[in-house]
Amino acid sequence: MNPKYQPLFEPYTLNNGVIVKNRLVVAPTTHFASSEDGSMSEQERQFLSNRAEDFGLFITASTLVAKGGKAFIGQPEAVSEKDLPSLRKVAQLIQSQGAKAILQLHHGGYRSKSILNKEIVAPSAIYKARALNNEEIERLINAFANATRLAIEAGFDGVEIHGANGFLIQQFYSRQTNFRTDKWGEPLAFPIAVVDAVIAVREKYQRPDFIIGYRFSPEEAGDNGLTMVETIALIDALTQKPLQYLHISLWDFYKKVRRGENTHLERIAVIYQHIAGRLPLIGVGGLLSADQVLTAYQTGWAEFIAVSKAIMLNPSFAHLIKSGREDEIITELDPEKADHYGIPDVLWDFCLQGETWLPPIKGKMWKPLDV
Repeated sequence: MNPKYQPLFEPYTLNNGVIVKNRLVVAPTTHFASSEDGSMSEQERQFLSNRAEDFGLFITASTLVAKGGKAFIGQPEAVSEKDLPSLRKVAQLIQSQGAKAILQLHHGGYRSKSILNKEIVAPSAIYKARALNNEEIERLINAFANATRLAIEAGFDGVEIHGANGFLIQQFYSRQTNFRTDKWGEPLAFPIAVVDAVIAVREKYQRPDFIIGYRFSPEEAGDNGLTMVETIALIDALTQKPLQYLHISLWDFYKKVRRGENTHLERIAVIYQHIAGRLPLIGVGGLLSADQVLTAYQTGWAEFIAVSKAIMLNPSFAHLIKSGREDEIITELDPEKADHYGIPDVLWDFCLQGETWLPPIKGKMWKPLDV
């Protein structure tokens, strides 16, 4: 290994005593490849089979916790006992490559697809979604808890609560999507209820070594969208809980603050300063090369650095760095590549369309989304 990359391979001990072997994380990557029933397909197995080597943590694609919240074609599921065999295979496949397997828990809310669900629900009646009633909200909280139980029984090392990217949990937290006047209209009520329910499952199973993380988006577009003020309030609430990490969702690691803080500062820098060491932070955002990952880590704004686009193009991304072959890492997608980098068919089609949330295409201009 080139000695300059050694800091990326330093271990980190979480507050529950679990040692993560290095600072490299596979970010949750939507692969659109699970079978119709949410179980692991052959294409999904191939995609996962060689992308965890020499990473510390591997966070799975957004995994559905309750019917009615499916937001992607080919989305994996952790809804009931029927999902356990597939979940076990996913956990074992990741762990066999040496990474800790983290199951990301997800519900789409109003962003769920009507073609995939009988009915769309959300905190409030918005777009084509119906407002949830109190009993349904309680059931959804229990669904996140049940998915945690399934993750423990399946052998995962932990779960990540998906509170980012405008999906259900963030919809409850944002004034842009939550117009309720009952107790669930208080922005923190639902996110913290979910966190408490997930933690309670860990306690019931007496698994202090089970990792629980929370992913959040720092800001939203729109006049009533989240600002850094609301996000800092969320951070303060989350750091009072026995979580193991926070995970900021960014398209661009260096994106500046939009509102609610000094707009000359990077969002992640503001967040990291406010966390003040209470929990480790995972940073992410358009990092494609070994040097970009190292430079991001050396900012000191995150204890861990996650990649997604990079591992799509380079299944052995972390191994290439560790073995001194970082020059072999590619940063642009070649649409003529015969094996499609092992990327599943639906995701490959999105790549060829030049979607901005996917790796840049060779010879074409590309920039992160402005979100």
